[in-house]
This record gives sequence, C-alpha cells and structure tokens, in this order.
Amino acid sequence: MPNETLTLAQTLIARRSLTPADDGCQEILINRLEKLGFNIERMRFGEVDNLWARRGSTSPILCFAGHTDVVPTGPVEHWDSDPFTPTIRDERLFGRGAADMKTSLAAFITAIEAFVEEHHDHKGSIALIITSDEEGPAIDGTIKVVETLQARGELLNYCIVGEPTCTNVLGDTIKNGRRGSLSGNLTINGVQGHIAYPHLAKNPIHLAAPAIAELAQTQWDEGNEYFPPTTWHISNIHSGTGATNVIPGTINMLFNFRFSTASTVESLQTRVTEILDKHELDYNLQWELSGKPFLTPKAELANAMRDAIITATTVEPQLSTSGGTSDGRFIADICTQVVEFGPCNATIHKLNENVELKEIEKLSEIYQLTMVNLLAD
Repeated sequence: MPNETLTLAQTLIARRSLTPADDGCQEILINRLEKLGFNIERMRFGEVDNLWARRGSTSPILCFAGHTDVVPTGPVEHWDSDPFTPTIRDERLFGRGAADMKTSLAAFITAIEAFVEEHHDHKGSIALIITSDEEGPAIDGTIKVVETLQARGELLNYCIVGEPTCTNVLGDTIKNGRRGSLSGNLTINGVQGHIAYPHLAKNPIHLAAPAIAELAQTQWDEGNEYFPPTTWHISNIHSGTGATNVIPGTINMLFNFRFSTASTVESLQTRVTEILDKHELDYNLQWELSGKPFLTPKAELANAMRDAIITATTVEPQLSTSGGTSDGRFIADICTQVVEFGPCNATIHKLNENVELKEIEKLSEIYQLTMVNLLAD
C-alpha cells in the first residue's frame, strides 16, 4: 500500500490531541480496525479515552501498544510550520507527534491491514492497547486498561510498544526493558536558631551532610547483562530562610533512583532508611514509585523483530534498556515479552519534530514482518 502509512500519519498529526485529549484519533483507528473484524472496546477512565481492540480468540496474542496524546508544542512561532499542519519538506514529515508517536500508530494499522490481507486465518490473535494519557500523569490510561484486562484474566504473550527507539537510523535499537523510577521526598529536622549561638540550635545541613555523602557513594547493585548499575541522585535541595544569620530548622531534598532488575523497591527503601538511621537523623521520608523496571530477555518476540528489521533494512539492531519510563512498565504486568520499537527519537518533544519519509513505510513493513514471524500460518 504505497504511501498509505504516510497518509494516515498525516491525518493523525492534524488532530490537536494535546495530552490528555484524543481529539478523535482513536475513532480514526477504530474505523479501519472494524473493517478487519476487530472487536472494539472503548474504555474511558476520568477524562481519558482508551482503546482495547482484538482480532481472534486464541493464543498467542500479539499486542501493539501506543498513545494518541502529544506533548505541548512550545512557542508555535518558533516552529517552521504549524505543528498541527503535517508538512513535508526536505524529505521529512514535520508535526507534533510525527516521531512520538503518530507515525508508529499509522504503521500499526497499515501493517495489520497488509498482514490480515495475506493471512486472513492467521493463528492466535492481534490486539491493540491505545491511550491518550501517556504524556500526562498516566493514571487513567494504559495502567487502567491493564488492570481491567488483568481482572478478567486476559493475558498477553507479546507486546510491541511503538515508542521512538532508534538513535541514528531506523532499526538500530530495540528497547527490551526499562529501568524503574523511585523518588524520595526527604526532610531532615534540626533546631532553628541564631547563627551566633550555635549551641542553642541544631543545623540540619551539617547533620545531613555525612548521610548525603554516604548515599552518594553507595553502590546499590552491579546491574546485570541488560542493565547498568542502579543510580541515586539528588534533584532538588532546599534549606534556610534567606538570611545569613539564621541556622535553618529543616533541610528538604528530592532524590531519585533509576534502578534495574538487580534491585527491588523494597531493597532500595530499606538501605536508604538504614543509612539515615545510622546517622541518627530526625527525618520524614515519603516515597513515590513512578514505574517498576521490566525486562524481556532474548526470546521469540525480540528475535522475531530482529529478523524483521534485518529483512526490511539490513540494519543489525541492538537491544537496549536505556532511557526513561514508558507504558511498557504497566503492560509487563500482563505480558511476559514486551519490547519497544519505533522511529528515530532525535526530535521528540522538540520544536520542528519530524520523521524521515523513507522510514515511514519501512516501519510498517517491520511491524508486518514481525507478525509474519510470530502469527503466520
């Protein structure tokens, strides 16, 4: 289907689906999926539109997952063309969501259409999870769909998340996992007082310094074959009244772990509190888990996608777990093999976001060949 993916990507980019708005994107996808015999289930949670679609009733289930919402454009006057007017120049498609991730959504659909046309009675099932809450708080999107499916006992065998993963050329990177993100909000208490009378006060900055040094120097784990070692970093720190003659009463700091499957949430929390207690600090600590790590070892899905990429592009992909979190962290709760693959990510969330035209149909071809490798008769 020459240029079919490009045409659909342009149609989606033209929708002003600023998170958490979907602005009709999912209905565009639904209209095409229904013609292929997909069972459509619209799932709206709060202000968020979600879609669960499935063709077939047997295993294995191969699911495509993605989001229709996009991040804000930033100053429109700094774009070279309107971000919601898909524009082609210099052999590239420009527009908000071109790379992250409306081109992937378009490629999902055209790949499925081409696959079903050739393999109408394919084995297993094809499914899609689409949300409009990935770029926002991510509380009424994929996580709620996953919880609904889990409660019904619906599990997936394979899932491809269409996040932009490639670095230099299409096909160079498959994400087969992501690190977890665990944040802490720590307040260490002292006693405020006049700086000229330090014996009447307790400086929480001085009290905290040895513990901070130990936390910064701690090796939390050694990582593993797929992940680098877990890291701990302070992102914000604040203390004092602004006066030069007042010992502050508290120091507050925000910190974050990016952690691998070599550690657990519980092990990291325990070690932090052990260090704080060792230094006999009076503190309050609140935790926030943004996402658990997930990992898909080299198995059927990663191998099927690797072979598809090599066939379509001759590029040898590398497996990677770098980068931030994605909705793959939620899907991993109901799916043992989750990978992410999409176009190059050099311009995501930037002004003049774009994707190379030559990548667009190749992306659809890769998704189609992956289905052939996993579901063809």
